[in-house]
Amino acid sequence: MYVVYAPLAMLAAHRGEPGAIRTVPDDPEAITRFLAGLPASALPGVGPATARTLASYGLRTADRIAATPLLTLQRILGAASGRELRDRAAGVDPSRVIAGAPPRTVDAEHRFARDESDAARRQAALTHLTEQLGARLRDERQTCRVLTLTVLYADRTGHASITRSRTLPEATAHTPRLRATAHALHAALALQRARVRSLAVRAGELGDAASASRQLTFGPDDDRARRIEAAADRARARFGAGAVRPASTAGMR
Repeated sequence: MYVVYAPLAMLAAHRGEPGAIRTVPDDPEAITRFLAGLPASALPGVGPATARTLASYGLRTADRIAATPLLTLQRILGAASGRELRDRAAGVDPSRVIAGAPPRTVDAEHRFARDESDAARRQAALTHLTEQLGARLRDERQTCRVLTLTVLYADRTGHASITRSRTLPEATAHTPRLRATAHALHAALALQRARVRSLAVRAGELGDAASASRQLTFGPDDDRARRIEAAADRARARFGAGAVRPASTAGMR
């Protein structure tokens, strides 16, 4: 028997039973019936940006995703993410359930009021998103090892998306490193003339900050940046998330 646990808790709400705990018999057909028709956003790891990407390919429900060829999903989301999503849509999740476990990923998304062709504005949005990611990771005493960028942009058929990931040299929650990686991913896409509707950044392969190693650096710049970052975190904790932010991100939410 399967118990609907924390990452899948929203499934009960989608069945019209908010707050309920559901059990599903250990039977493939019962699992398929339970998942059939559920929106893609009900699956663990599918945030708003990924859900919109899937919807642009007509993949709005779990059963449609489960019936999609693996290679197709991998072309849309990447090799690892495509395989994981198809398994989840089919009710396959080999990971252990740990009560109170930290999240597996941390996401942040910025949706422009209109399709944005100004690269500087897109870079400012990425700066804002990585500020959010870094602050949240540090607040939860987490680090990430993989950063993923998803760009939703306009093309001749409406909107399309592209996703790219990069493994960091070391696990980190340091905003400047997250920002530099996000900007490098964006630059590598060569979308100078593209009209971008939204940007989403995901921190993956999270780990406990207490056990993360940090490469030694030479010179005071890195230590100074970390002291400033710690002071900004204290200001946000006291006065709110928008109390401290880079000037280039003023007015963004």
